[in-house]
Amino acid sequence: MTDAPLHTQQIGSGQGITALRRRRLRLDVIKGPNKKTRVDLEGDRIVVGTHETCDLVLTDPTVSRQHFEIELVTGGYAIRDLDSLNGTFIDSLRIRDVVVPRNTTITIGETRIKMAPQDDTVDLPLSSETRCGPLVGRSPEMRRVFDLIRKVAPADATVLITGESGTGKELAARALHDLSNRCDAPFVVVDCAALPPTLIESELYGHERGAFTGAEKSRIGAFEAADGGTVFLDEIGELPVDLQTRLLGVIERRQVQPLGSAKTRKINVRLIAATNRDLRREVNRETFRSDLYFRLAVVGLHMPALRDRPDDIPLYIDAFLADQTAAGFAFSIDPDTIVALKLRPWPGNVRELRNTLERAAALGEIDAAMSDSEAAQPQDPTLPDGPSDGLVREFAAKADPAVPFKTGKALLVGTYEQAYIESLMKKHNNNITRAARGAEIDRVYLLRLLDKYDMRPSKRGKVKRTT
Repeated sequence: MTDAPLHTQQIGSGQGITALRRRRLRLDVIKGPNKKTRVDLEGDRIVVGTHETCDLVLTDPTVSRQHFEIELVTGGYAIRDLDSLNGTFIDSLRIRDVVVPRNTTITIGETRIKMAPQDDTVDLPLSSETRCGPLVGRSPEMRRVFDLIRKVAPADATVLITGESGTGKELAARALHDLSNRCDAPFVVVDCAALPPTLIESELYGHERGAFTGAEKSRIGAFEAADGGTVFLDEIGELPVDLQTRLLGVIERRQVQPLGSAKTRKINVRLIAATNRDLRREVNRETFRSDLYFRLAVVGLHMPALRDRPDDIPLYIDAFLADQTAAGFAFSIDPDTIVALKLRPWPGNVRELRNTLERAAALGEIDAAMSDSEAAQPQDPTLPDGPSDGLVREFAAKADPAVPFKTGKALLVGTYEQAYIESLMKKHNNNITRAARGAEIDRVYLLRLLDKYDMRPSKRGKVKRTT
């Protein structure tokens, strides 16, 4: 068919959207150890590498296990290198994250791959519901999440939930539990980022009396407490490498050994994990065990950012106002303000939106709450947070009307980004996690900025072949 959409179009309109019509993508391996291999794909994300779980599996020893990803985005296909050892190249240029609208040839290691969107399409059905457990959303992106949750929930497969902070990963885990056959059993949450390494093992596996200083009585861990139910490991990407090994053994053997005990105990739980990190990159950096990653990512569930689904914002506002009314605090937001809220980028996602609404309810006006939100968490870390008159004058002095607006703006933003990130990393001694917290931006977003300006701290040397 010749009238196929460039990438994706919706079938239906408004809440009557029933499917997404997706253009197929063809990948041809035109040079490399695989000889010629052709794969037609229709998913949101496509991963290429040597591991058997990749959508396109290569045998080239110079290619990383998960080398690069292709994601369908507005305007084309985003090609992202996953911190591969030997890099991803387009026209001899090494890339990290670029968007291409049409055919292109990608080189990784000794392999060349031609990427070609096809004219034929496939229709991907959407859930007809706007709620799935504690999750709500009417956008096609969220309704696809609902559809996957309902398909996966009845099984006992381990699920890895990814997405930026504040997108609702714990709510998705709760929905998976509530719709499963284990719904009447416990749902136990362990936040791996909130516990010091010395206490994580006790929290997960339990301990006997006297196992360590302060262990005055025996205590069962999360895996035993959730017997018959679900264990949710939040922020699994923060788990230290030395503790990842033991967790892998627990998952494989389905038994735990409490600290200070010589006996093991069988466990019967479903495991769900979540992270705002890209664990595929962490695997390539050797900061996360590859065997544990593949044990966790039996099923992958990605929570979309709020900025990619602004049509869900009125639904969240309605839900919040209903809660306020039920609690005896009537509050309203005018339509113009709702439009303004939909236009904001919300780097803190749904959590930031709710915090803004809660401040509005406390202050009695939404404008003040939005202003407070901007001060607490900048809409865009590339722009000054509440610029002073001096900074405005400095930018005005650099503004040249002879330069096209978009070009001039990009130059100024780029200059600010680079200077800000350089100062930020120096302040926090190149600690990415502390720097992200200090800047009040998502860690993944900071990593992208570091990659953009080739400023990411690196501990690896250059090698040619992967293992």
